[in-house]
Amino acid sequence: MASNDDISVTWNAPPVRLDRALRELFPLWAKAALNETISSRRVRVNSKVIWMSSWKVERGDRIEIHLPPDPKEAGPESFDARWVVADEGSYLVVDKPEGLRPEPTQRNDTTPNLLSMMKTAFGSEIVLAHRLDRDTSGLIIATRPGTIRAQLDEMFRTHTIEKRYEAIVTAPNDLSPSGTIDSLLAPDQDRRDKQCVVERGGKRAITEYEVFQGPAPAAATTGQQRVRLWPRTGRTHQLRVHCASAGAPILGDRLYGEHASAPRLLLHATELQLPLGTGRCYTSPVPF
Repeated sequence: MASNDDISVTWNAPPVRLDRALRELFPLWAKAALNETISSRRVRVNSKVIWMSSWKVERGDRIEIHLPPDPKEAGPESFDARWVVADEGSYLVVDKPEGLRPEPTQRNDTTPNLLSMMKTAFGSEIVLAHRLDRDTSGLIIATRPGTIRAQLDEMFRTHTIEKRYEAIVTAPNDLSPSGTIDSLLAPDQDRRDKQCVVERGGKRAITEYEVFQGPAPAAATTGQQRVRLWPRTGRTHQLRVHCASAGAPILGDRLYGEHASAPRLLLHATELQLPLGTGRCYTSPVPF
C-alpha cells in the first residue's frame, strides 16, 4: 500500500462491523462506494487484507484504505424555509434537496438529515410520513401530532396517495412509449444496500411510466430520455431498480447505473396528490 491517496486511521471506539466503522469515520462516502472499496480488497485491518463488510473491528485496530472513494459533496447543515411547499397546519409538504438524508441512520447519528433539521425548525414532535432516498430530491410530507398521522399511514398503505416522479434515463433502452413494470423485488444477496428483480420470494413492485413526448428537455442529450414514473407500490429503490431492469438506468445512479453519468441522481419527486377533503395536489419543479 504505497500511494499518496492512501488513508490510515486507528479505530478508537467499541467493536463494530468494518462497514459501519468506515461509515462513522467517513460520513461523506457513499454507501455503495464504501462497500465496493471493501469488496475490491482495498482495505487492510492491522496489515491484513479484509474484503468482508461484516469483519469486526476492535478498539485500537489500524485501518488502511487504498484509493479511497471521493467524498460526496456535503449537504446543507440546517433547514431552509424555502424548502416548504405548503404548511397545512397538521402537516407540511417539503421539497427535499438531493444529497440530504431523510432521517438519522442510527440512534446517535449526527449527520445532517431532514428530520433532525425539521425538529429544530418546527418542534420535536415532527414525524416524516414517508421516505425518499438520500440522492432523490423532491416532495416529502412531515406531520405534526394529531389524527393526520393515522390518516396518512392508511393512505400510503392503501396507495391512495398518487406520487409522480421524473427522471432522465439511459437510451436506447427497452421502454415502450408508456407501460407498466411489474416484478418481484428482494434484497441482493451480494450487496445488502441493493435490491434486485427475482423470480420468486420477493415483494411485488409495480411502476407505471411514460416516456416524455414533448420537445427535448434541456438536460437531455443523445443517449438520454426523460420519463415520468408513477410508483403503485412503495418498495425500497423501486424506481431505480425498475428503470435499470428495463435497460434504462437513471443517470447518476451509484447503485444501479453509472455514477459518472451525471453529477447527481437525476430522479425527482415532482407531484403528490392527497385524497384529503376535495383533494389536494402539491408540485415541485424538476431541477434538472
